[in-house]
Amino acid sequence: MQAITAAVSAALPLRGVLVLRGDAGSRTVETIAVGVAHDGFRVAPRTAELPADAWRKFLRWLKDGETLQLAATDDHAWLRAAMPAGAVGDMLAGPLRAAGEATGMLVVVAQPGMGFTASHRATFGQLLEPLTVAVENDGRFHELKSLREAAEADRQTLLTRLGKQGVNEEVVGGQTGLRHVMERVELVARSDVPVLILGETGTGKEVVSRAIHTRSKRADGPFIRVNCGAIPPELVDSQLFGHEKGSFTGAAEQHQGWFERADRGTLFLDEIGELPLPAQVRLLRVLQDHQIERVGGKVPLHVDVRIVAATHRDLGAMVQQKTFREDLWYRINIFPILLPTLRERLEDIPALVRHFAQRAAARFGLPAVEPSAADLELLAGYDWPGNIRELGAVIDRAAILGGGRRLDVATALGLGRQAQPVPRMPLSDATLYEVVPEEPAAQHAAPPAAAGDIVPLAQAMQQHIERALTATRGRIEGRRGAAALLDINPHTLRARMRKLGIDPNRFRDEPP
Repeated sequence: MQAITAAVSAALPLRGVLVLRGDAGSRTVETIAVGVAHDGFRVAPRTAELPADAWRKFLRWLKDGETLQLAATDDHAWLRAAMPAGAVGDMLAGPLRAAGEATGMLVVVAQPGMGFTASHRATFGQLLEPLTVAVENDGRFHELKSLREAAEADRQTLLTRLGKQGVNEEVVGGQTGLRHVMERVELVARSDVPVLILGETGTGKEVVSRAIHTRSKRADGPFIRVNCGAIPPELVDSQLFGHEKGSFTGAAEQHQGWFERADRGTLFLDEIGELPLPAQVRLLRVLQDHQIERVGGKVPLHVDVRIVAATHRDLGAMVQQKTFREDLWYRINIFPILLPTLRERLEDIPALVRHFAQRAAARFGLPAVEPSAADLELLAGYDWPGNIRELGAVIDRAAILGGGRRLDVATALGLGRQAQPVPRMPLSDATLYEVVPEEPAAQHAAPPAAAGDIVPLAQAMQQHIERALTATRGRIEGRRGAAALLDINPHTLRARMRKLGIDPNRFRDEPP
């Protein structure tokens, strides 16, 4: 403002320049910038609270009014009440408006004994547009600064609660049970293509999405996580794309959506299958055009965002049921990554338990303790329907119950009763959710077992899947596919088939 004042003083008899901004919530007018053109100009910037009547006149003028000249004898008391102390004499005041919305006002104060002419008013009018842009930029800068400070405070709080030093810690199991997943992460991280992470609830989809972000060229940008299933349908557009002030009841100010906040970074859309169809249409447009429009807005905004989506649902089946858009499915399914369940990576349990035990010690202020061999045996025998998220909760509970002396895993698993390893189910009740051994399976169909024979679990599972593929002629997805027949997610079924060495092409020409 001081530089602007020095430049304008050649055309106007200036004593000083003021920029003020109103706050509708508190009925106050704040002096946000002062430029001094004459040594005798002394003002004390302040935040003035206006009476209700003066505030109504002030708002009406900001919205629809023109430039006003405030001579010493005029009666614009409602406007003079907003001025800081020291702003006296002949003045010109003009509203700063952008897209029909008032952002503030510009005031120039004449030198003592001098006044502004019609020519001066015309020059003053030319200042309103560039000053409007400057005030808008200033507001955005301070908003982003506040958001960064809030995000950093939340980050530090979360790291403290989780017992971590940083968000880029090594992925537990990245060299063992998640080795194939991390290989795919390394392949895709450097590109900007959308990634779709698939897997059961609690398998670590957010951890993998953060690993993609930290290994990408956007690592220095924001990582924003949005749980699509937690947003009320009527607020989805506002939360994702933002809204303009007054665009709906309760929209008291402009709001930046998640896409704007994730600009130059990564937006993680968790549970993308929960998005309502109208929001899917707008999301598809963003992916295609890299532009958004705020709710109630008329000007497209360019965003540079990398999308990582995740779901535990069968999006292919949802497409057939018309609950998920087919074009969006093709757009986000460019590079899918399937996460194994904890039942499929039992070798990672010792490392995961130690990781969660250290985290629990930091969170609860307890001494760090190591799991015993008996603890690990109990944990390996459990079925883990909640996957890694459930394991973390069990270790937290075990650390609290152990009081810092040990991990009371048995009680934590049984909630007060002695827990026992999960017994193996009879073959007649075996399901596809049992753990599949890592040994390579035979490439051909296993011979059927004689009545009453006990066969290995992998062989029984292989026979069951092959019967389903025979009945569906090798079809896996859809209402008439093997996955629907077996009541299992198609991605999980494919993972079982790969481990068991089952080729679906062998069944496509066989009669059902």
